[in-house]
Amino acid sequence: MPKSGPRQPVMADVARLAGVSHQTVSRVLNGSPNVTQATRAKVIAAIRKLDYRPNSMARALVTRRSQTLGVVSFASTLYGPASMLDGLEQAARSAGYFVSVASLRSLDPRSVQEAVDRLRDQGVDGVAIIAPQTSSAGGVANVVSPVPVVMVGTGTPSAVPRVAVDNVSGALEATRYLLGLGHRTVHHVAGPKGWLESQEREQGWRRALSEAQAEAAQTFSGDWSARSGYEAGLRIAADPRVTAAFCANDHMALGVLRALHEGGRSVPADISVVGFDHIPESAYLVPPLTTVRQDFETLGRRALGLLVEELSGVAHSGHQVLIAPDLVVRSSSGPAPARDAAAIGRTTWPKASAVRR
Repeated sequence: MPKSGPRQPVMADVARLAGVSHQTVSRVLNGSPNVTQATRAKVIAAIRKLDYRPNSMARALVTRRSQTLGVVSFASTLYGPASMLDGLEQAARSAGYFVSVASLRSLDPRSVQEAVDRLRDQGVDGVAIIAPQTSSAGGVANVVSPVPVVMVGTGTPSAVPRVAVDNVSGALEATRYLLGLGHRTVHHVAGPKGWLESQEREQGWRRALSEAQAEAAQTFSGDWSARSGYEAGLRIAADPRVTAAFCANDHMALGVLRALHEGGRSVPADISVVGFDHIPESAYLVPPLTTVRQDFETLGRRALGLLVEELSGVAHSGHQVLIAPDLVVRSSSGPAPARDAAAIGRTTWPKASAVRR
């Protein structure tokens, strides 16, 4: 008789090693949010130590599920959408799901519906849609699908459940922080108008100024790129009244920092700069960038949890989960310059056209 190999670990082995019940291991594998972080960590550690691999074929026969989730993605080269996709994939992998991605160039209603239909043809159990643009809102809200659909990232309220970062509260906190440092107002480098994230971050910035009865401030339009931030930074450097700038993402903040350096404006002594995203490079800019951190890991896990619960028969129509971001303070922000209005009026800075590109 052929010699049998070592026994493959089963779910009961994972439960025994982690010191939890069989049901708890199942909840972790299925992405349920009803598990504490500490317990989840113990189960995942046990899975890795035992090299446990759920038998997807056996599970599919029992549950009539493919253990595959579909993701409709757009602009995945940008940090935010790419990180959302990564968060979903990480959460799905930890829960024993495969991921099939449909990447679109346009998020109009027809393209979104066609992508969902293609994923359904592949037998996915559910679909997550990363829909960051206003043009996609209608497409997601009216999507027709017999499998659960969850909107990820942002979006207008609709019957489709969504999990998103609370962009409004993040921008509100960043702007309040700058005002709390003594800046009379905060200028804003905004993202493109067609993006929901840009609109929400501008909304939070405006609300903070209104609540503090701060002076009216200018908005500089950008397109998420460092280049557009640099161009806005040239205008900011030429205006001696500006002492604080909140940028809608870190890449534009990077461009602003470069323009301020070329314009002879010291950061943060003359101007404080705050970004949004917490890109990995933000800690290594000169100076290190104060920024708003988004928790993409939690975003992916909660989105997966919603899909799994819907698969189990729990209805989440219209349900919204907002993930609170947090402010990471570094040395690009500081107290407002100690100078009076007369001194500001007499100060002359290089005009944007005179600054070397």
